[in-house]
Amino acid sequence: MTEAQALPLPGNSAPSRNGQALRLPVPRPELDLVPPPSPREWPAVSVVMPVLNEERHLAASVGQILGQEYGGELELVIALGPSKDATDRIARKLAFSDSRITLVRNPTGRTPAGLNAAVLAASHDIIARVDGHGVLLAGYMEKAVRLLEETGAANVGGLMLAVGETPFEQAVARAYSSKVGLGGGNFHVGGSEGPAESVYLGVFRREVLERLGGFNDHYHRAQDWELNFRIRQAGELVWFSPDLAVTYRPRSSWPELVRQFFHTGRWRREVIRQYPHTASPRYLAPPVVTGAILAGTLAGAAGTVARVPLLRHGWLAPVMYVLGVLLASFREGRGLPWRAQALLPAVLASMHLSWGSGFIFGSPPAHRGRIAGS
Repeated sequence: MTEAQALPLPGNSAPSRNGQALRLPVPRPELDLVPPPSPREWPAVSVVMPVLNEERHLAASVGQILGQEYGGELELVIALGPSKDATDRIARKLAFSDSRITLVRNPTGRTPAGLNAAVLAASHDIIARVDGHGVLLAGYMEKAVRLLEETGAANVGGLMLAVGETPFEQAVARAYSSKVGLGGGNFHVGGSEGPAESVYLGVFRREVLERLGGFNDHYHRAQDWELNFRIRQAGELVWFSPDLAVTYRPRSSWPELVRQFFHTGRWRREVIRQYPHTASPRYLAPPVVTGAILAGTLAGAAGTVARVPLLRHGWLAPVMYVLGVLLASFREGRGLPWRAQALLPAVLASMHLSWGSGFIFGSPPAHRGRIAGS
């Protein structure tokens, strides 16, 4: 008997057609229809950006921020300093073309004051800092928000990916990302993901920023390091991830580079003055080297003039430094175009000695209130 030739139940006659038993449809249990998962709701983010003389890079930086493929709401607050170029005009044009951009004034032009003004004007509970010469890589915002949630950190950030266009900028960018150049901080040279002393830029929980008083307006430089120090002192977590990379455009001329690192050294001395226990070999190496070269050169010159053989040994300090820089440049400059390789020794020396000179000879900054609102 085939499957179609089913026996009729007792007392019933089986339906048939031409003597053949009909196959009755077997009722099937109804399946519970599971609705597809709803798309994740991402929290809204406010991006804050202080700018001063950023006409070269502002449009590209803003475009990468607002072009992020992020599932939540994004707004951008730009704090306009007293620029001497076309920065303000470019910013107004960008704001006119996109309602997500808000402009606020930063009359002093100082970075921490601009950041605090932008945070005050921001609407959302997550605050992301981006500078006018920084370009976010694709997926940056989503990765940062996910890390905030997964780690419970107060601030997450990543790598300063220095990229130059001219040979000089390429040499500066290589020096930035070298342990010989900036001393080996994770956000310069890379490292494994985890708790960190500081990170580049950062994506913050607004509640922590407000509780700690925001960025310290006293620090014209190193305000990011100082804020991260206070975050850690408050028992909160600063988290580094190499996946959070931001393209950084380095200084494009010798005077700009020297001025940048002179003030970096000057303000690092101020950080160590206020927080002495934070002094480390990485921060003290430039002033020690600068002092040794200066002392050695003066001793060598005096020994040469006065014909004192012992003092002539002072020349060893600058000579050994030059040889060390040449050797380091040969090692670190591999893969660079030849013009950038040729500039690298002078770039490294400019960074070291400018930082050291600022640390030793820079004038003490005027003292102001410790943090915003204090």
